[in-house]
Amino acid sequence: MHRGAISRESVLKAIAEHDELGREAFLARYGFGKALSYVLVHEGREYDSKAIAGVAHKWDQGAVLPSDKFSGGKDHAAAWLKRLGFKVKAVKNPDWTRDEVILACDLVMANGWRGLDANDLRVIELSDLLQLLPLHAAADRNETFRNPNGVARKTFDIATRHPDYRGKATNGGATDGQVLHDFLARPEEMTEAARLIRLGVTSGELQALLPTNDDEADDEYGAPEGRLLMRRHRARERNKGLRKRKIESVLRRGGTLACEACGFDFEAVYGDRGAGYIECHHVVPLHEAGEGTTKLSDLALICANCHRMIHRRAPWPTPADLRATIEQQRANTGDPVRVVRQRAEAEQSALSRPH
Repeated sequence: MHRGAISRESVLKAIAEHDELGREAFLARYGFGKALSYVLVHEGREYDSKAIAGVAHKWDQGAVLPSDKFSGGKDHAAAWLKRLGFKVKAVKNPDWTRDEVILACDLVMANGWRGLDANDLRVIELSDLLQLLPLHAAADRNETFRNPNGVARKTFDIATRHPDYRGKATNGGATDGQVLHDFLARPEEMTEAARLIRLGVTSGELQALLPTNDDEADDEYGAPEGRLLMRRHRARERNKGLRKRKIESVLRRGGTLACEACGFDFEAVYGDRGAGYIECHHVVPLHEAGEGTTKLSDLALICANCHRMIHRRAPWPTPADLRATIEQQRANTGDPVRVVRQRAEAEQSALSRPH
């Protein structure tokens, strides 16, 4: 059976059967539970998206797709139904991202670390701003997405976690406590990050930076300032014109395209295939890299491995910091590249021996 190989006609047949049997009987007959994430909206009525998609297989594939063989979320049922032109909406709103909590925490700090009411004009303004952030797809939002009531609740989630608060903390997520900790430890840096997010969204700059195919990699990067500023940072690093000018300036001064952290030279190792290749790293921290023009002096030439190691965990080391770490590691263990190569050769040799 091919998962997701359903037609619009089969979905309409599943809907008709649902209407004939009633929701409870329909779900019970085919072994599905009530939708937890997404519902199908058709002619003003809501249906459990996973159950409808699973039963639709009965007409196209000859058998119902069992509940344990697919998900009802955006990777399976919801995506299949949207692909066929049906409207799908979220049952509950997505969790708050770090960027969103940064903006809420900035508001709570400005209010003396006290929560705010839903009718406060500052809460209403933040609600409007959060709805502009390009972090959640429209299908993942329901009609209460980041409304003033939800924003007000989040301000209390943050305020009641402040170390000076003596009452019982409200419900919230781990991100609330993490962002609060960062604001208390680095208030100027985090306040500036909130300002840059606000400015980037209202100006349209950050709204234009839509998620890319490798945006999942953002989760591996330690960026205290959040995903949106990280997205802008990476867009600047990938600016082909800036990278070209940086390379040309280094070569004009008689330099080589070697990694400023570890010294790796792509041409020296890969020959013509590696000639002219190196990545650019934007050295200026996210909370400092505002609206100004990127200067060549803001960029460092870095190999792919060192680039990822720099971005892996905050605070980000400079290329010089990373170079010092590499040199210390070499002093402790010898050349790490040679050590890894010798280990790989030993493992390959062991595998090739007859048993």
